[in-house]
Amino acid sequence: MQTAKPFIAGAFVDSASDVWHTVYDPSTGEAIARVPACTRAEVESAVAAAKAAYPAWRDTPPRKRCQLMFRLRELLVRDMDELTRLCATENGKVLSEAAGDVGKALEMTELASGALHHLMGDSLMDASKGYDTVTYREPLGVFAGIAPWNFPAMIPVGWMAPLCIVCGNTFVLKPAMTTPLTSLRIAALYKEAGFPDGVFNVVPCANEEAELLVTHPDVRGITFVGSTAVGRHVYATAAAHGKRVQALCEAKNHALVLDDAPLTRTAAGIMNSAFGCAGERCMALPVVVAQESIADQLVAELVRLCRAQKIGPAYDPQSKLGPVGSKAHMRRILDWIDKGISEGAVPVLDGRGVKVPGYENGYYIGHTILDHVTEAMTVGQREIFGPVLCIKRVKDFEEGLALMNRIPFANGSVIFTQNGYYARQFARRTDGGMVGVNVGIPVPIGAFSFTGHKQSFFGDLHCHGRDAFRFYTETKTVTTRWFDEEEMKKEHVDSWDGSL
Repeated sequence: MQTAKPFIAGAFVDSASDVWHTVYDPSTGEAIARVPACTRAEVESAVAAAKAAYPAWRDTPPRKRCQLMFRLRELLVRDMDELTRLCATENGKVLSEAAGDVGKALEMTELASGALHHLMGDSLMDASKGYDTVTYREPLGVFAGIAPWNFPAMIPVGWMAPLCIVCGNTFVLKPAMTTPLTSLRIAALYKEAGFPDGVFNVVPCANEEAELLVTHPDVRGITFVGSTAVGRHVYATAAAHGKRVQALCEAKNHALVLDDAPLTRTAAGIMNSAFGCAGERCMALPVVVAQESIADQLVAELVRLCRAQKIGPAYDPQSKLGPVGSKAHMRRILDWIDKGISEGAVPVLDGRGVKVPGYENGYYIGHTILDHVTEAMTVGQREIFGPVLCIKRVKDFEEGLALMNRIPFANGSVIFTQNGYYARQFARRTDGGMVGVNVGIPVPIGAFSFTGHKQSFFGDLHCHGRDAFRFYTETKTVTTRWFDEEEMKKEHVDSWDGSL
């Protein structure tokens, strides 16, 4: 069994911790690694390493930083198969989904490698007579990232680290204790790519030590992805300590399906978004709001598609639905299904009790569809984070949109329709921050921002896209004036009074 080590100041170091966590393969239930919960002193050491590396890294020309990112990009391409299998093994995603997870980390590294134009400021000659004004975008210092378990590559070493580092900051990552291996493997690629020691650090640790990152005086900003309760705490605490914060939190994304939507294509889109990654993503589609006239047909088609999908281990290329992330999470999902049925939802497809031959100890839950879910049922309001799809029924567009906007979360929202008027109205009036029109997972490419709203996000600037470059830099404005020889000879030189 592998023994993982924290990555601090450019090296994998032995931990003095007497608390160790076991990493399990969700497909088999078997232990595959042990990882230390780093001590307070080790977290302090990582922050100190990042702080020590910052001055030289800040002064490294942006073009050189981009070149190192491009070198890292080449290493990610080289090791794509290895990283994909590692991600699938520790997280439970099927191979195609794990490849997408690592692929998003690659995409964000590519964006970072071309970041020069995002780091440019503005200038205006003769902003006032004889005065020129220039703005510069400059890094801030040490940032910390607190990452969730469901995307071991995309979030910590995709959304967080590359854009932060290419801006000239240094970074301390706290990966999830259940899925730290992919981040630690990519840390070795940062070293191989030639990044200076201390620029990128990885410290698996428990919540108490993670709190140190949120309050540490040498940490200038926090990027967080996780539950709303924790995200709200991180946002409030870090902001109270004068830090920049972006906290991406829970979701309960809904899709409105109108009666003119092509049902076969719509059902296929719902399948991918509701059951892909076993529903364990903040941009999953766990609720479908169906117009009553086509609801029965849609549900029947979804059941047919679910039954055709193979449930199996993550690393079987034939598997379409893999295990959920952990035994504890499996129990939580099963509790939610039980609760939904007790509240009155109709289980037209029940994934409880699924066993995969040869993998009986894995953490498997089959496709589950709960029909006739109402607003009074918590199963349709709270995030389940599993392969569970709730069906709500409405009479028309207006009722469906109003129902969706009453949800306290607003990461994404989707409409399936061929009606341009309703599509346009939906895009303008939905609370969802990322909107899909006949697109089940409206996650934008990295050049655009990931824009959750309401209780799905706390902060002012979102992750990736232009917002990320603003979040990881601050603006300095410089106004200058120069005098020619004749002016210098004057006994009196007029001073600018600040007026334009």
